[in-house]
Amino acid sequence: MRRVTAGLFSSVDGVVESPHLWQLDSFDAELGAGMGAMISRVDTVLLGRHGYEEWAEYWPAAEAADPFGSFINPVEKFVASRTLSGQLGWTNASLMDQPLEDFVRALRQTEGGEIAVCASISLVRQLLFAGLLDSLMLMTHPVVAGAGRHLFGPSDPVTRLELQDVTTTSRGNVLASYGLRPGTAGE
Repeated sequence: MRRVTAGLFSSVDGVVESPHLWQLDSFDAELGAGMGAMISRVDTVLLGRHGYEEWAEYWPAAEAADPFGSFINPVEKFVASRTLSGQLGWTNASLMDQPLEDFVRALRQTEGGEIAVCASISLVRQLLFAGLLDSLMLMTHPVVAGAGRHLFGPSDPVTRLELQDVTTTSRGNVLASYGLRPGTAGE
């Protein structure tokens, strides 16, 4: 069975939205290497509509030498959307043909590498609480963002996680990977 993973940049105060506004001086070579290792196992990406629209506008025009651009442009991409229809304009991008959870359950049964959720806080949340996310990497930067969307909120169900791996970089970033503790999704 294929694994479903996600990686999100986070501030110390838990903000995961718009990391380009606050991660500036803490991005380092070790963080880049961690991201490189993560994407080296991925051959399928899941995106929400908003993330797809932002990334489809930016990444196809990115320099070919950009490591993430050389990954994200050719990789197989599936987009969850209730408003998009028809063919998508970005290379190897298609709309999911069934509800997210059903689509991911079926996709996990196919042959291939890891499936990564990218650029979508809501997809990460939905898959985590449905018990369909095998690994969540939070790349916490040593900064208080102060404002922005958090991954978790006060009305979320108690969900127990297990630490899978942790690394601290020279600039103080903490890369922590978590998996669901068996039988505890959305208690």
